Amino acid sequence: MNEFITKNRSLLLETEELLNKQIKLEAVSSAIYLSMASWCEIKGYQNSSNFLYAHSEEEKMHMMKLFRYVNEAGGHALQPEISGVPLKFTSLRKIFEQILEHEIEVTKSIHTLVDHCFSNKDFTTFNFLQWYVTEQREEETLARRILELFDIIGEEGLGLWTIDQEIGKLGAGNASSATAV
Repeated sequence: MNEFITKNRSLLLETEELLNKQIKLEAVSSAIYLSMASWCEIKGYQNSSNFLYAHSEEEKMHMMKLFRYVNEAGGHALQPEISGVPLKFTSLRKIFEQILEHEIEVTKSIHTLVDHCFSNKDFTTFNFLQWYVTEQREEETLARRILELFDIIGEEGLGLWTIDQEIGKLGAGNASSATAV
């Protein structure tokens, strides 16, 4: 019986460690989007700035949801240390290219965590993480849609202004889903 308890405790600690890594990734996401929002604001991309400020808050909410889950499950959620957040960006398009790359990284991390839980028959955590699986699909789709705007509209003349306006519309359309927990 001791072997079973030891193995089970080891799996719980491994899951807790993976969840804390995801907490850090969500916190980093929030910090990156906050930095991007500030850059957009000083460059005059007000709608993109508002979109990214809201997105930063949404990522913080994702982190807090994980944080509470770990603690409620008897683990210890850890406040992550964050450093190396970029402060300057070269263009509005580059920001959204970085967002798509980052969201793909977050999706891979969620999938690793889900696979771990499924493989170890931690169906409670597996079920909890399904919300994140769906959320990541939405995040990637939104980032791809924004990048399509650059290709469809173009960046010349009023292009960037128009893209910023369209991002504002996309952000307004996602405001209700951002608050749904």
